Amino acid sequence: MQMTGIHEINNDGLCINEVLTDDGLRAILGKLEGVNEKNNYGLVCKRWLLLQSSERRRLCARAGPHMLQRLADRFTRVVDLDFSQSVSRSFYPGVSDKDLHIIAAKFQCLLSLNLQECKGITDAGLTALGKGLPNLHCLDISQCKKITDKGIRPLAEGCPNLSTLRLGGCKFVTDGSLQALSKNCTKLEELGLQSCINITDNGLSTLAEGCRSIRILEMNKCVKVGDTGVIKIAETCPHLKILHLSDCLKIGNKAVMSLAEGCKRLEVLMIGGCRLVSDEAIQALTSVCGPSLRILQLEWCLNISNDSVHSVLSLCPQLENLNIACCDKVTDHAFSCLENGGCGSHLKDLRISNCPGISVVGIALVAKFCCSLQRLDVRSCAQITEETVNGAGIHFADHCKLIYYGTISEHAL
Repeated sequence: MQMTGIHEINNDGLCINEVLTDDGLRAILGKLEGVNEKNNYGLVCKRWLLLQSSERRRLCARAGPHMLQRLADRFTRVVDLDFSQSVSRSFYPGVSDKDLHIIAAKFQCLLSLNLQECKGITDAGLTALGKGLPNLHCLDISQCKKITDKGIRPLAEGCPNLSTLRLGGCKFVTDGSLQALSKNCTKLEELGLQSCINITDNGLSTLAEGCRSIRILEMNKCVKVGDTGVIKIAETCPHLKILHLSDCLKIGNKAVMSLAEGCKRLEVLMIGGCRLVSDEAIQALTSVCGPSLRILQLEWCLNISNDSVHSVLSLCPQLENLNIACCDKVTDHAFSCLENGGCGSHLKDLRISNCPGISVVGIALVAKFCCSLQRLDVRSCAQITEETVNGAGIHFADHCKLIYYGTISEHAL
């Protein structure tokens, strides 16, 4: 029915708002698919706008206390609230503790809250969330640098249903927070601890005792974490699929080999910069986890050689991303297995920058057998240039981007 206004009447002389119940209006809203259509729905009249607002589930905004009050009154059934800030706005404190008190009191249906880069938040704000949002499932407070264990403890105690918690960049968080999570948040599936430099093996071991359903664990640059903590995670978290350990300098073969024993369905492993890891561990990993591995990042693992790469390209049929940048022991021979039924058909991203032993001989095999390749990074490979590639008659698919130039740094990879 096309309407020119809210006072449009039907053949019986009744106003549309007199005929349609709220349930009927919700049914109409549910049939609309496009964003513009849904926005136009709220322009009909105040009643339709209020009903549209009450049905909204996700809200992304920046607002102070006064505006938050108004948003809470209008959007009464929001379950996903996003106040995150981009890095470019990280100088601005964003949401404050006062705002969190309002959120905890007014958004009672909330399941997910994103506060990334809101640097004004302190432990007092997290305490309020713990008291007011018992059904919270997902919380992102990464880069909220004032947060300590004093805030995480009441949060964990008050939000036992947490399944996702991102704490990346919260450098004052210690093992005490992991102890609180282990005790109270046994449903935890995803935990981000990047650059939490005070986390140790003891904390990881305690976490593993209570949080046995973890599927995603990100611990890049947790410099105090070593083999012992990862071994405990591998022993007690069999559903682990994604593990980030880049620049955890104490990680060695024992940790990687324990993953092969306990996490047989591992899909993503990032151990760039873990220079204690050698071929023995990678071969053990691929022999068990090879069928499920999709992403493997080994950049700056200086003890990795052709044997590791050969094992990866022979036993990982689902592999999409392989990073062996700066592994100077790797040569063209690493790719020879591609000629004998190797696993390169799904590979989309290959990074071999600063590998002096790789030449056009090796990438010719990549071009021939890795038909899905979309990105090949060969920066600082002395034997691989545009001239040598063209001179060797090597042709990559049109969708494949070759990167010959650019600065390489250990942290950028």
